[in-house]
Amino acid sequence: MKEWEKQLNNFVNTLEELEKFINITDDEREAILTLNTKWGTTPYFASLMDADDPNCPIRRQVIPSLGENKNVYGLDNYLVWKENRDTEESRPDCIARQYKDRVAFTVIDVCGIYCRHCFRKELVVDQDLSLRFDVDEGIKWIKEHDEVRDVLVTGGDPFLLSDEKIAYIISELRKIEHVEMIRFGTRTPIVMPQRITEDLMNVLKGYHRVPIWINTQCNHPKEITEETAKAVYKLMECGINVGNQAVLLKGINDDIDTFKRLHQKLLSIRIKPYYVFYCEPAPGIDHFRTPVEKGAELIRDALRGHTTGLAQPMYVVATNIGKIPLMPNYYFVDKDDENYTLMNHRGERTQLPNIKE
Repeated sequence: MKEWEKQLNNFVNTLEELEKFINITDDEREAILTLNTKWGTTPYFASLMDADDPNCPIRRQVIPSLGENKNVYGLDNYLVWKENRDTEESRPDCIARQYKDRVAFTVIDVCGIYCRHCFRKELVVDQDLSLRFDVDEGIKWIKEHDEVRDVLVTGGDPFLLSDEKIAYIISELRKIEHVEMIRFGTRTPIVMPQRITEDLMNVLKGYHRVPIWINTQCNHPKEITEETAKAVYKLMECGINVGNQAVLLKGINDDIDTFKRLHQKLLSIRIKPYYVFYCEPAPGIDHFRTPVEKGAELIRDALRGHTTGLAQPMYVVATNIGKIPLMPNYYFVDKDDENYTLMNHRGERTQLPNIKE
């Protein structure tokens, strides 16, 4: 058995297993015993938790919270709304769509961590929504829609499929003439870096007209280890760039120091910050929500002018009509017929000519 398969076979999803890693608080115990929800993670990721601190950023992403009982801002049937599943267009359950030329191809509902802030919580974590993931049905639909040029393979976590199944999905998508790009969304480089094996590398590597891109999710610098760094380098050896899609989470990464360290440390292991997502209106995650302005303020105050531009992600919210940027223009402070007045992160001002059409 491969190491990544051992990680799944020894999944930490019971009180007994969890007690091997941390001292469980009464609130954590009550949440685990009373909430009807799937939870857990790999032994590797569990080992990164602080044994005595219930506010540990990794603990809070892994362990159910009584806060999940509170739902002021979350929408009922959120995923149906977000993924435009209640429309006149006929699509299989495995295909979600917000754009004309791109689709999300959901191939599995199993994860290496059942994130407490998951926007697919109704499907993957709480399992209130039941969908059918037929890979061949999805591939057939994509073949029949020649406007689709970009396919995001997602889940759950598609890298928990076997090497053979991943290879099949890639090869079938590459046979479709109008598909120009394949993307995978996976947290395995963060929560189970052991998954990036030589066999998987053989599936992913090689020059092809249809490139593969990978985006992962890392929300706190504590999640970044030497094991993850090595896994990312292996992916780059396959010719695959790795981006990060962080989620802005209250009490986890919403302070200037943590936000800066996260994005600098991502670059140090060759992961390019891509997006920071505002918490979507999925049910039961109100305790993770910040003010909407917070993400833009953090990019301004922690990153802009304080570290390389390579470390600066786009701050967005995902909606049923696509991703909407949430970046106010902090840097244009005035405009007249002759000039724009610009201001940098230190409050210094300069001017730019106002060019007419």
